[in-house]
Amino acid sequence: MEVCHTNRYYEYMFGQSLRRNWGYRPFGPRAEAELSHLQVVIESRDPGCDSHPHLGSSEAYQLTVIAPVATLKADEVWGALRGLETFSQLVHEDDYGSFLVNESEIYDFPRFAHRGILLDTSRHYLPLKSILTNLDAMAFNKFNVLHWHIVDDQSFPYQSICFPELSDKGAYSYNHIYTPTDVRLVIEYARLRGIRVIPEFDTPGHTQSWGKGQKYLLTPCYNGEKPSGSFGPVNPILNTTYDFMTKFFKEISSVFPDAYIHLGGDEVDFNCWKSNPEVQEFMKKQGLGRDYAKLESYYIQKILDIVSSYNKGYMVWQEVFDNKAKLKPDTVVEVWMERNYAYELSNVTGAGFTAILAAPWYLDYISYGQDWRKYYSVEPLNFSGSEKQKELLIGGEACLWGEFVDATNLTPRLWYELLHLWILESQLQ
Repeated sequence: MEVCHTNRYYEYMFGQSLRRNWGYRPFGPRAEAELSHLQVVIESRDPGCDSHPHLGSSEAYQLTVIAPVATLKADEVWGALRGLETFSQLVHEDDYGSFLVNESEIYDFPRFAHRGILLDTSRHYLPLKSILTNLDAMAFNKFNVLHWHIVDDQSFPYQSICFPELSDKGAYSYNHIYTPTDVRLVIEYARLRGIRVIPEFDTPGHTQSWGKGQKYLLTPCYNGEKPSGSFGPVNPILNTTYDFMTKFFKEISSVFPDAYIHLGGDEVDFNCWKSNPEVQEFMKKQGLGRDYAKLESYYIQKILDIVSSYNKGYMVWQEVFDNKAKLKPDTVVEVWMERNYAYELSNVTGAGFTAILAAPWYLDYISYGQDWRKYYSVEPLNFSGSEKQKELLIGGEACLWGEFVDATNLTPRLWYELLHLWILESQLQ
């Protein structure tokens, strides 16, 4: 534990002292008792210093601050991390250069196991430094999941090991990419802060950038009887599509250690599929009629089976559930449509699936006034259902989509809003 994490917190508490840097030590009032050190006790047999956090990780801790020795107890290293964060925020420096901390007795644990932030690195490329800075901010506020929406229509910055042409042709430029070294750094930086990294590779929609580096992957659109020259979603009727996806997700499964991959499945525009005569003929042979939601489900089912074969769980956006794709029991469904999300949560959990709520916390929405006020009124468990259903809601995510956000305004936009969510979370415990 000491090697893994505590040096960072020592710097947080004592490394930024202006008076220490200036050598300024005037005499001042002394505390009645002195705290000599903080003893950290991890009660599980495996401290977990080399492991990765997961959905079932314990983040509970008990912090007792009393002279001469403060004690921090936790079942797992992840709880100890949260306790160190709390302790570091209790320590303050007075006007005389002394460091003070109030006597305290704190028993803390998260209300929800999944407390995520979605960063979109496709609409605007985010430099590696921006991602790492926000991982620090996440740790300060005890968020524990980075949902990395790494690619989309606009660009493909993920540098694939097996298919380097995806970023060679699909990224904004050669230096607007995340190399394998970059990805490993993000994962490790997050791990040391008790944060899971769940990548999202959204298909069959939101894939225009994929088609630049992977010929025949996207569906040709037609204008009457002739191709229009434009392309739509991933082509679901070709065997080559699934050959590619099998190899690609094998790589993703090995690169990202988390138990889950987010597979997207949202906002699929059916117009291109409708215009393509080969797609129409395929649907006729498959007995799908003209129900393009069924074609989407056909494709999604293939992708789910591919990912499952690599012993990975998956998260999907709510449309996949709504369109009645066959899902594994441990599927996590993310509810994002703000319209009547309580009804959607009731349906998802009523079907026995785990749910995450994102609908109320789309932080990219631009409006006048204090956006954060509306977040105070959200109670995630305020939906119809049994206690067993409500146990299936494992948390929520604040989503910062990148249309209006880049490195210049990411931090103030995200953390001005979430400061108030953090306050609300502490009030609800």
